[in-house]
Amino acid sequence: MVLQSSFKNCLQLSCILRTPKAGFRDAANGGLIIQSLSNDVYHNLAVEDWIHDHMNLENRQVLFLWRNSPAVVIGRHQNPWQECNLKLMRQKNIKLARRRSGGGTVYHDLGNINLTFFTTRKKYERMENLKLVVKALKALRPQLNIHVTDRYDILLDRQYKISGTAAKLGRTTAYHHCTLLCNADKFVLSDVLKSPYKGLKSNATPSVPASVKNLFEEDPSLTCEMLLDAIAEEYAMQHQIDHHITLINPTDETVLPGINNKSKELQTWEWIYGKTPKFSVSTCFNMVYKDSVLDVKVDMDVKHGRIETCNIDLPEQWLPPALCSELVKSLSGSKFCPTETTALSSTLLRMCPQDDELHSKWNLLCENMTMLM
Repeated sequence: MVLQSSFKNCLQLSCILRTPKAGFRDAANGGLIIQSLSNDVYHNLAVEDWIHDHMNLENRQVLFLWRNSPAVVIGRHQNPWQECNLKLMRQKNIKLARRRSGGGTVYHDLGNINLTFFTTRKKYERMENLKLVVKALKALRPQLNIHVTDRYDILLDRQYKISGTAAKLGRTTAYHHCTLLCNADKFVLSDVLKSPYKGLKSNATPSVPASVKNLFEEDPSLTCEMLLDAIAEEYAMQHQIDHHITLINPTDETVLPGINNKSKELQTWEWIYGKTPKFSVSTCFNMVYKDSVLDVKVDMDVKHGRIETCNIDLPEQWLPPALCSELVKSLSGSKFCPTETTALSSTLLRMCPQDDELHSKWNLLCENMTMLM
């Protein structure tokens, strides 16, 4: 299949999408297959929001194809500290994004394909979408042993998950998106989707762990491009539309007015972390200072990503009570965030008496507090 990305095609798409009111809503009936030119997770999630918010899907359906550079994407009602290893992600420069649909946490990289099926709410049917994906894969490689489960996952050899599902149902429109593992880095996937944080209690939606496998492991001749083309071909056949993919730049305001504001919102701390359902932290850690080991107990309530209440139980006289109280007071209302906690502790340290031992103890306590985040 030829990817049509000429200026003429881009101009045609621009005419269709130029304004939300007169663009998609008044476009011809039928289906549309589009693919993002960007590998940025926030740009691509913003495209989903834009189509959901602006497109009239009454007489047409859309398939959106996209791939991301390394990122972890959590569901709308999930807790990132509960779902992933934020410390490791910061070290590896892996982005964290919160999507607007429900479901569990997934790892994306360029070895993973993302598919979004847009319809009216009345026509929404994710089982049919997944069956379409399976049919496309079977047409490409008949020997693949794959099937759709009642949980809307696609399994390989009846035990390995190669695709997970999430969805958003609006008042009139809906979308269903799913992943497809082609050649993702399973070692990074496993490491970043393993939370190291202890003592968290939350009512947030938990992910369901599963054994995963890449299609590349089953057949090394498969590539993401082959899979994308096969799925697009099957989609075009089932919806009786032109068999081509139109490439779009998801940052182009002339094509998608207001898209960059949507992307910026998805990158804010308030959306990624602040939308986390209320949770509590109740944990202990040991601090080794000189020849002694101290047990420290910490209890916190976190709401909207900010520390609502905090209590630090230290051995008596190890730190001046007034200093410890000042730390607790400063943490209350601050972001549950290592960067902000480090800044707060540095500010408070400058208020401490010029005492080397006291400074050493303070630094040790604050380092351990930031490790909780």
